[in-house]
Amino acid sequence: IIGFIIAIILDITRSDGMYPNKIFFNIMDTIINLIRSFPFVILMVSLIPLTRFITGSSIGVKAAIFPLCVTMSPYMGRLFQSHMEQVSKETIEAARSFGASPAQIIWHITLVEAVPGICSVICFATIAALNATTIAGMVGAGGLGNVAIRYGYQNFNDKIMYSTVAILIVLVQIIQFIGNRIYNKLK
Repeated sequence: IIGFIIAIILDITRSDGMYPNKIFFNIMDTIINLIRSFPFVILMVSLIPLTRFITGSSIGVKAAIFPLCVTMSPYMGRLFQSHMEQVSKETIEAARSFGASPAQIIWHITLVEAVPGICSVICFATIAALNATTIAGMVGAGGLGNVAIRYGYQNFNDKIMYSTVAILIVLVQIIQFIGNRIYNKLK
């Protein structure tokens, strides 16, 4: 949801958007690029004080959700916006000439036209979130990352380590297969 909001704001404030605002767009663009430049594990560690303040803890599932949202929202927003930006200007102008309001253009033209691309972004983001949650498992969030590190790597148990990798590969393949099927039906 946050990614969609970011995408809509970026799309309407870009230089050829409905409400161009170069200063606001550049500030948002810089913040997004700043967050995207952090590797997830470093961002997660650097957000520990804020995470502890918001969730009451710096370890566990609840504590992993906040940095995961902080890192995934700008990624998704940027990717959604790139697909929204590809909607034909002629289509938007035609909607304007028929009297469509800016909100109608966003909801009924831009987002509808961008749906196939947005579907592929959601697939990509789901896989990226799976990777990030695996990393979060290293710092007490549980899950496959915890199993791989604690029982595989730290106990020198290659079977568990490689089994975890195999499970992740299968999960990614399933997610990508489903995403491709949905994308092909939508385009």
